Amino acid sequence: MRKNIAITAGGDSSEYIVSVESAFNIEKSLDKKLYNPWLITMKGDEWIQGTPDNPGPVIDRSDFSITINGEKIVFDCVFMAIHGTPGEDGKLQAYFDLLGIPYTTSGVLTSALTFNKYVCKGFLNNFGILSPKAMLVRQNYEFDSRRIATEIGLPCFIKPNNGGSSFGVTRVTKESQIKDAIHKAMGEDNEVIIEEFISGTELTGGVFKSADRQVLFPLTEIVSKNEFFDFDAKYKRQADEITPARISAGLTKACQKISSAIYDILDCRGIVRADYILNDGKFYFLEINTVPGMTDTSIIPQQAEALGLDITELFTMAVEDAIEYRKTRR
Repeated sequence: MRKNIAITAGGDSSEYIVSVESAFNIEKSLDKKLYNPWLITMKGDEWIQGTPDNPGPVIDRSDFSITINGEKIVFDCVFMAIHGTPGEDGKLQAYFDLLGIPYTTSGVLTSALTFNKYVCKGFLNNFGILSPKAMLVRQNYEFDSRRIATEIGLPCFIKPNNGGSSFGVTRVTKESQIKDAIHKAMGEDNEVIIEEFISGTELTGGVFKSADRQVLFPLTEIVSKNEFFDFDAKYKRQADEITPARISAGLTKACQKISSAIYDILDCRGIVRADYILNDGKFYFLEINTVPGMTDTSIIPQQAEALGLDITELFTMAVEDAIEYRKTRR
């Protein structure tokens, strides 16, 4: 009997559209011999099967089920495709844990920790993971632009602390730009991270681990045609994404080793992607994505193809591992 897989999409952040595109690609790519995929779109209090343009039944939140023609349908697993809140920050993970429904991402604590860029960097620093210098500014916090420029240096990046897809990010080159950049980032989040600029090669690599398998994806080198790897560069083909990256085999293995260690240190589950800057032989960790993009143009599908791993097989591995993991926690 085929298993019912809920693919959660949407969410409550600016990444809504990207999330929906990821979900469509997952739905298309899941093995239909094994699974019945059900697209579930969430935004605020509206949880529906289908999409707002083609809505199906409303989700019964008491058990995360739907009813069609009098038949109640429950889900064997949730394939999380929500980038940003509430799918990447631990909120939905806590809900599904309470219901005992398997899901394809890291757990509550890991999701909350990794979603907070500043806290995650500080946590990993305790394990010797190198990262750029950073400061945190909260809403209504009195900040000093001169102090920021002095301590972090210029240029620097100012971005939402809890967010993704480069929404609200500014590359600041002058002290006079800091105030406006912080206010722009505050439009996406009530916390802002100010991060040192490290020149070098931008790299990103995926990791997936299960009880019996480890996949360290080839690295992708990112060469943005814009000032940095912004939204347009990511999703409108305004960057060259070169897989495998044009670095030595030794550096590639060193970076994959760091990603593997980070995966274990943070107690990640499912498919993740870690981002770095390579400078003078050193890898500076930027952030980790526990719900990486899965659109047709996203990096993980590109890396899977370069590895010779069929995307359908990868998604099957993610679903089955999530189901097996839940069995061990009952």
